[in-house]
Amino acid sequence: MTRKRQRPAGDAPSDPPSSAPISEARTTETAILAAAHANAPSRPVLTLLTGVNAGQVFVIDTSEVVIGRARDAWVRLDDVGVSRHHARLVRTGSRTFTLEDTGSTNGVYINGERAHRVALTEGDHLQIGSEVVLRFSFVDEAEEALARQLFESATKDALTGAFNRKYFLARLAAEVAYAERHHTKLGLLLFDLDHFKLVNDTHGHIAGDAVLRSVGAVVAHLLRADDVFARYGGEEFTVLVRGIARESVIRLAERIRRTVGDTKVPWEFGALRVTLSAGVATLEEDRRGAVGLIERADGRMYAAKAAGRNCVVSE
Repeated sequence: MTRKRQRPAGDAPSDPPSSAPISEARTTETAILAAAHANAPSRPVLTLLTGVNAGQVFVIDTSEVVIGRARDAWVRLDDVGVSRHHARLVRTGSRTFTLEDTGSTNGVYINGERAHRVALTEGDHLQIGSEVVLRFSFVDEAEEALARQLFESATKDALTGAFNRKYFLARLAAEVAYAERHHTKLGLLLFDLDHFKLVNDTHGHIAGDAVLRSVGAVVAHLLRADDVFARYGGEEFTVLVRGIARESVIRLAERIRRTVGDTKVPWEFGALRVTLSAGVATLEEDRRGAVGLIERADGRMYAAKAAGRNCVVSE
């Protein structure tokens, strides 16, 4: 039988503990966090919500920003429905901005409605042309850094810093469509590091990772902002080259081959060196689009290996 504990004589029943101190503490904490957030420095940004670059953040840190497809546009959007100088974002106050259509072909829409000149409010969705949508908002440095980190993790290879295969394939399809529509030049080079398995087997995978990181850094330094450099898989890389002649694409491939071959990767018992075999193809050679471009470059890369490695095959 359970016995009920008796209270000693003279003891008054104790009241339940008050929740007031906890509530006050939580209220105070909430107020402090809200004040900190309100006083935190924030900056206006446009976040891309559509396409292969979804998640990309553009910070608006000048009084006037051009949005469009041109190379000199601050917010550059590679989409066939976007005009070269599509719209302009003008700062009219410390936290106020006006968006103007600058004579675009496919128009500007704010939250689904056509607009020619409109004051923006936080959270507005800007449709530029027929496909591209951006969100206007204010963020602090931590939110901006997080957004950039998420975009990087979704599109970049963590080891080499090059774009990942998923991003590359999506970008390739978009670039081929653009080149075919506007009759512009597009080239692709695909290269593989020679005898890379031997590096891993002899020196270990950490050494192999060091070589891959070095190759990623070296190649990225040789490219233009318009070029798309990606890790295609393992020790295989690709570069998508826009707007230059076939001969220039071949020269770029040779420059990459020589530079990688001359690079010394510091390691425990001396420097590591690797060479590469590359295949080059251009869109003008094959009208099968992205598939034909990859197949032709891939076939030539294997031809380079069969020819003795450490060379470029372009035909």
